[in-house]
Amino acid sequence: MRLLSAISLALCAGQTIAHPGLDGDIPIPKLAGARRFLKEFRGERRWDQGARSAPTAHLKEGRHADVLEERGSIEERQNTNGRCGSRYGSCATGYCCSYEGYCGRGADYCESPDCQLNYGSGCDGNQKPTGADTSTIARPKLGKVAYGGVGIYDCVNDGDIAVTFDDGPWNYTDDLLDKLARMAAEGHQVASHTWSHENYSQLTTTQFQNQIYWNEIALNDILGYFPTYMRPPYSICPTSTCGSQLANLGYHVVYFDLDTEGYLNDDPVDIQTSKDIWDDTVPGTNPCRNSFLQIEHDIHYQTVYNLTDYILTSLFESGYRSVTVGQCLGDPPENWYRAGSKAVPSYTFTTRSPTGTFSCLSQTSTGPATPTSTLVVSTEGNCCSVNGYCGSSIDYCGVGCNVLFGSCTNGDSPLPRSV
Repeated sequence: MRLLSAISLALCAGQTIAHPGLDGDIPIPKLAGARRFLKEFRGERRWDQGARSAPTAHLKEGRHADVLEERGSIEERQNTNGRCGSRYGSCATGYCCSYEGYCGRGADYCESPDCQLNYGSGCDGNQKPTGADTSTIARPKLGKVAYGGVGIYDCVNDGDIAVTFDDGPWNYTDDLLDKLARMAAEGHQVASHTWSHENYSQLTTTQFQNQIYWNEIALNDILGYFPTYMRPPYSICPTSTCGSQLANLGYHVVYFDLDTEGYLNDDPVDIQTSKDIWDDTVPGTNPCRNSFLQIEHDIHYQTVYNLTDYILTSLFESGYRSVTVGQCLGDPPENWYRAGSKAVPSYTFTTRSPTGTFSCLSQTSTGPATPTSTLVVSTEGNCCSVNGYCGSSIDYCGVGCNVLFGSCTNGDSPLPRSV
């Protein structure tokens, strides 16, 4: 599993965002144009809501059908390599029931969300993380943004675009825990995407609560606090059940109104389709009358290393501000998290200005941040952003880049090369 199913990420001190475990630790599960969320995520197997079918990946499982025992012929406690699932029952204690319906151990069997929680106690989604219990922490509903219910699909502030990333950190992000702490430290907004990215419609009430509480435990253990914002996996969260439960748990339920479908186009050629969706939606619109809440997935190579820079460059050139979800909803930063083992830190990051000439947009800030030392060499890149962090993308090297502490670019100039 990957940690931020554990996490939906609000990227860029100007942007918002929803899994293998660390060696020796309990596995950590996978860390959410115009209502495109209604289109099926064809790349996700768990969108199949029907009964689990017979396996189609015998070779992957390392078995052949003629050597498999039928589940009914062996005791559950002995079922370490037989069939499992709704037709066959559970695996032996500590073993996992794979998506295809076989008992075993290892990533092919135990990785969530594909491992069948009800038939494999060893599924990593069934493993509670260590850390302080968060279920008794008070959950006052602060601010004007709705909690639970039908959810939030749109920003309220014209000129804002909140670019959100679900499902990471993964292969294309930095070390798991360091990355998460760095996200918060650099002004990104971190939100929940549940513990192991399970489909709400397949969970009991207790299992769903565990998905929320266990993720809080993990985040509190890393950050010292946990979020009040979340995105339901697969955007499945019925208002009367899931929405009501999340309201009681003190969560804002965030969806999106722009999806470039980068997860379907993870190829150097195909990713142009996602760029076309963006170009058909954002450039040419008036930021004085429009805003967008966008979803991407940072577990896909082309999204991270191709599409995102394209989006950010276009976003600013089109006259928009890059903000967190909380900012695009007009919610003060102190409402984005709940204190756990530590107090919620103050938010002192400046929203990057658009490069357009729309006079209706004004620069907003919760307090400026200034660099504290001269940049010499950084493996992150040799541009110093407006908030005093090193990097090499347009968000670091473009508007607001501090020339006193690093290299910068402007307009259509090429980005400075990393040292």
